[in-house]
Amino acid sequence: MTEHETTEELLEELASLPTLAHPTASPDGTEIAFYYDTTGRNELHVIDVESGEVTQWSNGEVPRNARWPVDWAADGDRVFFHLDDAGNEQNDVHAISRDGETEPIVEMDGQVTLQDVDENGETLLLGSSRDGQMNLYGHDLETGETTKLTDYDRAAAGGDLSPDGEHIAYTTNETDDFDNYDVYVANADGSEPRNLDLGETGAESGPAGWGPDGERLLVVDNSTDLGRIGVYNLESDEIRWLGDGEFEESAEAFMPDGERVLGNRAREAESVPIVYDLETGEATEFDLPAGVAAFGIESVLDEDRVVLTHTTPTQRPELLAYNVSTHEYETLVETGYGPFDPEDFADAEYFTVESDGVPETTQAAVDHDPYEEYEIGALLFDSGRRPSPLIVNPHGGPRSRDVKRFNLYTQVLVSLGFSVLQVNYRGSTGRGREFVRELMEDWGGAEQGDVATAVEHVLDTRDWVDEDQVVVFGGSYGGYSAYWQMVQFPDLYEAGIAWIGLTDLEDMFENTMPHFKTELMQKYLGTPEENPDLYTERSAVTHVENVDAPLFLIHGVNDRRVPVSQARIFRDALEANGYEQGEEFEYEELGEEGHASSDQAQKLRTFKLLADFLDRRVGTEPKPMVADD
Repeated sequence: MTEHETTEELLEELASLPTLAHPTASPDGTEIAFYYDTTGRNELHVIDVESGEVTQWSNGEVPRNARWPVDWAADGDRVFFHLDDAGNEQNDVHAISRDGETEPIVEMDGQVTLQDVDENGETLLLGSSRDGQMNLYGHDLETGETTKLTDYDRAAAGGDLSPDGEHIAYTTNETDDFDNYDVYVANADGSEPRNLDLGETGAESGPAGWGPDGERLLVVDNSTDLGRIGVYNLESDEIRWLGDGEFEESAEAFMPDGERVLGNRAREAESVPIVYDLETGEATEFDLPAGVAAFGIESVLDEDRVVLTHTTPTQRPELLAYNVSTHEYETLVETGYGPFDPEDFADAEYFTVESDGVPETTQAAVDHDPYEEYEIGALLFDSGRRPSPLIVNPHGGPRSRDVKRFNLYTQVLVSLGFSVLQVNYRGSTGRGREFVRELMEDWGGAEQGDVATAVEHVLDTRDWVDEDQVVVFGGSYGGYSAYWQMVQFPDLYEAGIAWIGLTDLEDMFENTMPHFKTELMQKYLGTPEENPDLYTERSAVTHVENVDAPLFLIHGVNDRRVPVSQARIFRDALEANGYEQGEEFEYEELGEEGHASSDQAQKLRTFKLLADFLDRRVGTEPKPMVADD
């Protein structure tokens, strides 16, 4: 690639960078299955851990979009995968064999998610919204019969089969406290469910894996605010909590010896794997470069090695086999860079800013009083352009956070000449339960003020940022943020791009999937009947007349998380208020796509839409990116 390459060619090369997803160790640990799109399409691949030989099993049979994970059959000769219809996430479960033959295993209405595979090869544990709410089901692989195991009003999730297949662990909530989650253990047929009563009511607990003897259960809980890891003894009903509470930690799995457990530690904008020695209670961090490491779906390879991916803002995800005894590791798959070098990509600067949720910029939609002041973390990617336009990119979730990982969308925006700001507003993860709960009953409140305050901080402290070329762009809850920033703080932005975002909260409540209705909408906002004024006030469509800059609405037509009605409602409201499509706003529906996509062609389509809009509405100057000859 040369400095004179066209923007279209640049985007094509970025979109075609191969992406590895969902590494999953085989039952005997000798192989790892994963999705990989080196051919230009997502396909299932398997690597032999010792020889390093990679074999492609599928040829178009698996989904184009690699959103959902895979898992091995107990005999190691098949891999189960999720298959939906053009990104609508109404998955069924299929299987593919080594010779590429596929067959449907579980076909039901609603969304079906594979939770666990019985080690004896007899049963699949599933989650499904077949009957409305997400509950657990057992599927007998020999008879093909599927049996409902749980029947809760709240979603049941995190299903995990015991090593002998006789019990299941899962999480759900039967209390009157809507924020609560408890860990249950039941017989494999769902009978005799027992609440382990791990933490205080209102806290969130969940199972993370069985011990190899089936007598202990690895759990997580946030009763003490920061997430903590525990080992529950099912015979004595005693629990041992690990760690000193300094960091938010999550559990992953027992090692085969039963004397060590794996977990992850959140630190600022990093994610660090750890291993706890149960004899000493001490945790050792993995010896990896600062960034983000994530375990595989099934992570244990043998007595000492685990599989994980590792990435930094400039290093694309690599597949590693890590020895937890020696803390040495081997790179199994080096993801390609195409015509680029790591130095071509922008690194992330982490900083913090004090925010009381109310920026200096005028609040045009809802006039909030100052909230409690928090130190808000943020990442800034410098495009190197001077002066530099800025794209504000709030994360989705909202229960998520931005971290120091390679993000292709970020690097595409940087390649177009835009610096990128990502803000871990109140409600983000990594800082404990109370920080998350700051967002409850306050969507469109302090968290949006945190985003705007971080924007003001960057404009005040980085004189190389052009204050007249600030754009907001986000997807999912980040799309809600993009809409809300445009109606609440119109003075800040030259343009906005709202991708698969929420605009009408009552319509979202009525039309999203059942488990999103309860575990997202009702958990955060109550119901429209309980809080009608809140639902109306914090819907961006209520304040559509505040839009004062070009706005681009993008939405997948098959989205079942955030239905396309959300974009259509806002489009219609804009037109009803005299905004002309093609002039004051632009609108695009993406066919054969749901709630975003990892497919290269579909990513490229979105990249081109973003680049075209930004070029026409703001002005871009693609960053020279020169590869080796």
